[in-house]
Amino acid sequence: MSIEIRNVHKQFGDFHALRDVSLDIDSGELVALLGPSGCGKTTLLRIIAGLETADTGTISFSGEDTTHVHVRERQVGFVFQHYALFRHMTVFENVAFGLRMKPRSQRPSETVIKQKVHDLLGLVQLDWLADRYPSQLSGGQRQRIALARALAVEPKVLLLDEPFGALDAKVRKELRRWLRRLHDDLHVTSIFVTHDQEEALEVADRVVLMNSGRVEQIGSPQQVWDHPASPFVYGFLGDVNLFHGRAHEGEMLIGGDNAVSLNSPEHQHVQDSKAFAYVRPHDIEVKRYCSGDAGIKAKLTRAIVVGPIARLEFEPVDHHDFAKDTVIEAQLSAHLFAEQQYKEGEILVLTPRKARIFVES
Repeated sequence: MSIEIRNVHKQFGDFHALRDVSLDIDSGELVALLGPSGCGKTTLLRIIAGLETADTGTISFSGEDTTHVHVRERQVGFVFQHYALFRHMTVFENVAFGLRMKPRSQRPSETVIKQKVHDLLGLVQLDWLADRYPSQLSGGQRQRIALARALAVEPKVLLLDEPFGALDAKVRKELRRWLRRLHDDLHVTSIFVTHDQEEALEVADRVVLMNSGRVEQIGSPQQVWDHPASPFVYGFLGDVNLFHGRAHEGEMLIGGDNAVSLNSPEHQHVQDSKAFAYVRPHDIEVKRYCSGDAGIKAKLTRAIVVGPIARLEFEPVDHHDFAKDTVIEAQLSAHLFAEQQYKEGEILVLTPRKARIFVES
């Protein structure tokens, strides 16, 4: 089932939760709504589900206007962050609940319900826990049961609100892989809300980045990572360094006396304008300083070596060229860091290899 969202606006008092949001989701697609707390992603999910009503705008399922259709009639499955399982019911009873609550004319027989629940528990790989209660399960198991319960009513749309947010990092990673495999098997149109960029980029077919009630960018994980549409997107996706400078005829200078020149061909018509550059830590070259070297002179204040990566933190030497308390982050392979024998307190020179430049309007 495809979903068409058109010009949706939602306000709570003086707070604008959603501002003229439009979005198309293809049938069988897995889409992530990604953004910081308060950006409107959960409000949008609840409006799609029918749990909230938009002030203006429409929601259509496969071309049919469902804006004012009751939540019970939308054939939507919903999975919450905190499982929302019935504690007094067994795993089996939890999964069967939605089927048993159907109107008598649509309700399957107990034999059919038993078989369906058994099949769903097999699908989420927890059929051996049918007689247990939620309190006897781990967090990851509870969330998989919540998903099985949502799937029991054969929803045309599956909505997940921060489904792995309450779980520890290792379990979250396992469940992300599992959800992606499950979706590939079922092809249910699915939307999940997350503030975790890694989760969105790893699991989703497409990512919708939201900020202050608006959609900032829509694209595949690779598209939004490689070609961020705005400073917000660049800053939100992954660690990033922000440098201020001036752009002039396709170049930007940063770093003061021994300034680094960054190519900016997309701004070749810009004349001496304020600009800022975003640089990923792995796109910063680090080497020992020699007098006259072009680059940013910086003191290595901290080195964190974990596994194959050395994460380095620097303090610029020329403070007047940077904001107060600026920390520049760089990443090297642990092998190269050990080979160069860089020491904390040493003055090094940093050169951005690649940057995304925005000119202040």
